[in-house]
Amino acid sequence: MEPKTLEARLKQYNDIMKENDELYREAAKRSGFSECEFWILYYLRTEYGEPMQSGICNSFYLPKQSIHSALKKLEADGYIMQGAGENKRSKRIALTEQGKMLCGRTVDQVIEAEQRALGSLSEEEQEAFMNIFDRYTEQLKQNMREIPEKGGSIR
Repeated sequence: MEPKTLEARLKQYNDIMKENDELYREAAKRSGFSECEFWILYYLRTEYGEPMQSGICNSFYLPKQSIHSALKKLEADGYIMQGAGENKRSKRIALTEQGKMLCGRTVDQVIEAEQRALGSLSEEEQEAFMNIFDRYTEQLKQNMREIPEKGGSIR
């Protein structure tokens, strides 16, 4: 078998990432959430303490308005509470009892599926996977910063 080209490996990587994204989209859809609502609930179940709205915004790489709208809907539905933070612009977010029960039936199931998938790898494989993926992401981040805005100076 011939070794794969860099282009073939990149296609394989992109296919895997798109498939992973679709798994989470489907999980959100089956749970009756928008993707943003799903990720907020996921965050609230995996972060410790009472997260701040700003922390949620910083973790998602999604538009702040989308997160704000999803938070408002989750609050209106009785799944979260927003309380005063350190200043006017920051709010603490916490799950209500109803939200905790909902997460037990939805988001927690996804987290358990992730844990089982990661647990199917040996400790050495887990460590290698995380190290390589982190190294790739850091290099990609650096390379992306080097791309000129608006495609360079050509108009």
